[in-house]
Amino acid sequence: MSDAVADVPEAAEAAGVPETAAAAAPAAAAPAAAAPAAAASGRPEKGPEKGPEKEANAETEKEPEASPTAGLPLRPALEAVLMVVDEPVTAEHLAKVLERRPREITDALRELSDEYTVQGRGFDLRHVAGGWRFYTRAAYAPAVEGFVLDGQQSRLTQAALETLAVVAYRQPVSRSRVSAVRGVNCDGVMRTLLQRGLIAEAGTEDGTGAILYRTTNYFLERMGLRGLDELPELAPFLPDADAVEGESQEGVPSFDVDDDT
Repeated sequence: MSDAVADVPEAAEAAGVPETAAAAAPAAAAPAAAAPAAAASGRPEKGPEKGPEKEANAETEKEPEASPTAGLPLRPALEAVLMVVDEPVTAEHLAKVLERRPREITDALRELSDEYTVQGRGFDLRHVAGGWRFYTRAAYAPAVEGFVLDGQQSRLTQAALETLAVVAYRQPVSRSRVSAVRGVNCDGVMRTLLQRGLIAEAGTEDGTGAILYRTTNYFLERMGLRGLDELPELAPFLPDADAVEGESQEGVPSFDVDDDT
């Protein structure tokens, strides 16, 4: 092989081929000679990267798709969500849905509430029962009542209101305790309050096993309260001790016990 390569320049000179071209001939012949050697060894030539690994790398390089709520204006988005809720929704829940910080949501809700008040809108945005929800402004309650009731009466009776008050201030409380406070049987009224969702069961009483009752979040909504700590104090509405003592003596028989009986 070396003799043949050495004879190339001489043959090229005799044929009139330039020396530089003759010198390139051995280099061009080298890959051709290497190909049979690779085929003989059984090793395939390494080609460009293919297969699942390359496809996986391509997928990881793709940019994540933008969320449809990320680019929405915050205040209109809050109004749209609050229009469809059926119970107060927390700022944390709204922040998760709209992909914002809870503090940003709270500030926007307060700004909306103040704006509605300044503009004198017929509705109000309130923070009630741990969440936010639209409510009819109190000044326009007669218009709403006339539309919703349309001549029908759906208010709670005086007995139901008194029973609900006992549960609210004494909760958790059993039916027998409510009846003892009111002085009458309250089973029927308690069933009504349960059906309307104003009270709910809250376990059983130790010792007696009687079912206990408490007020619900719906009660807070209807009363416009953030929590039970906003219930008014009872002291201004309680009668004097002398009046209570006088009433407690009414109907008590006055007679001397007969020692012979």
